Amino acid sequence: MSLRKIRTREAMRRERDELHAMGRKLVFTNGCFDILHPGHVRYLRKARTLGDYLVIAVNADETVARLKGNERPLTPLLERMEILAALGSVDYVVGFDEETPAAVIESILPDILVKGGDWAKDRIVGRDTVEQAGGRVYSLPFAPDYSSSGIIERIVTRLSQRPE
Repeated sequence: MSLRKIRTREAMRRERDELHAMGRKLVFTNGCFDILHPGHVRYLRKARTLGDYLVIAVNADETVARLKGNERPLTPLLERMEILAALGSVDYVVGFDEETPAAVIESILPDILVKGGDWAKDRIVGRDTVEQAGGRVYSLPFAPDYSSSGIIERIVTRLSQRPE
């Protein structure tokens, strides 16, 4: 069952220690993942190829609202985590409620930190932490035709044009 992939930060740190003891590389990424779309799926699949295991840190509802607006998220945190955990490319999912993933990255200390291409490598939160520990940081190509905000806008537009 995919729900076993959902971990607390502390449990994920212990898991990371076990992976390191086996010589495995942990890849880390984070985001809101409010409405999962093909851009997300492709990005996560590519991120997973950079190491042995992929962990996703997911923004809590309150931080999504601060980042995206009070009408977001449309999907609550635990449901977003469950959907992500169901993906074959995802090994672990962790929620976080801080403004940035810096504390999660410091706690888990992944080998590889990944963000989408809309983030310049020098602006990726946690870059210094990961690189100082000997890890690598990547900015993967951005899929410009996909965004949760764009999907929401299309839905609103189409529904507002429906005859009553």
